[in-house]
Amino acid sequence: MKRACAALLAILAAAAASGQEAPPTGTPSSVSPAALADVSIEQRLGEKLPLDAAFRDENGRAVRLGDFFGRRPVLLAFVYYECPMLCSYVESGTLKAMRALPFRAGREFDLVTISIDPSDIPKIAAAKRLDFLRQYGRPGAERGVHFLTGPAASIAAVTSAAGFRYVRDPETKTFSHAAGTILATPDGRLSKYFYGIEYSARDLKLATMEASSARIGSPVDRVLLYCSHYDPTTGKYGLVVMRVVRLGGLATVGSLGAFMAVMLRRERRRKRP
Repeated sequence: MKRACAALLAILAAAAASGQEAPPTGTPSSVSPAALADVSIEQRLGEKLPLDAAFRDENGRAVRLGDFFGRRPVLLAFVYYECPMLCSYVESGTLKAMRALPFRAGREFDLVTISIDPSDIPKIAAAKRLDFLRQYGRPGAERGVHFLTGPAASIAAVTSAAGFRYVRDPETKTFSHAAGTILATPDGRLSKYFYGIEYSARDLKLATMEASSARIGSPVDRVLLYCSHYDPTTGKYGLVVMRVVRLGGLATVGSLGAFMAVMLRRERRRKRP
C-alpha cells in the first residue's frame, strides 16, 4: 500500500514539474448549455391566442382551441405526455392548486393541457386525463378538463403566441422546457402567468376572478381582489396599501354613520310622550 501511494505521489510530482495541467472536470455549473438559451416563458399579457389552431381531444375528435373558450377562464398547461420528469411535477402542482380552490373545473374555469410533442396520440392523452380526473375527484370536472394533441404547426402557433419556448433534443427525443401555467380570459387573451411547479391557490383564485371580470367569487373575495395587485415579475398577488387604507376609511365612515343613526333613533324614542 505504501509503495502504491509513493508511486502515485511520484507521478503527480513529475506531472507538476513538467508543467502539465490536470484534465478539466467538466462544464462549470454556472455555464448554461447553448440549447437552453432558447428555453423560457415570456409573458405576453393581453395578447390573444390563435383560437383557430387545430387539435385532437382525448377522444380523438378534431377540435379547435377556440372550442374550449367563450364560457369561462381557461388554465393552460404545456407538457408532453411521455415526459420522464418535469411535466409530472407541473401536473402535480396544477392538481394540488386546483384541489385547494373553492372553484371547480367545468363550472368556474376550465383546464386545457396541450402536448408539445407532435408524436403524442389521443390514446395517451386519454389515459393522462383519466388519471388526473381520478386524483382531482370533483364531480362534473370531466366537462372542464381536456388533454389535447396536435400537429407541429398548431403546437408552434399556440406556444409562440403564449411565449412558451422549448427545445427538442433529436438524440434523446426529449424536450427541454420551463415550468409554469398560464391563465387566459374566456375570449382567449393571456391574463396571468404562474411560474415553477407549485402554484398558490390564493393567487390562482384571485387571477381566475380577475379573468372572469369578477363574475365569480363571494363579496369577501371581491374585496380581497380589490386590495390586491398582480406582479408580473413574480407571478403573485400582493396587497395594495393605498387601497387597503381607502377601504379602511370607508369602513370607518360607514361604522360612524351607523352608530350616529342608532343614537339618533334612540334619542327620538326618548322624546316621545
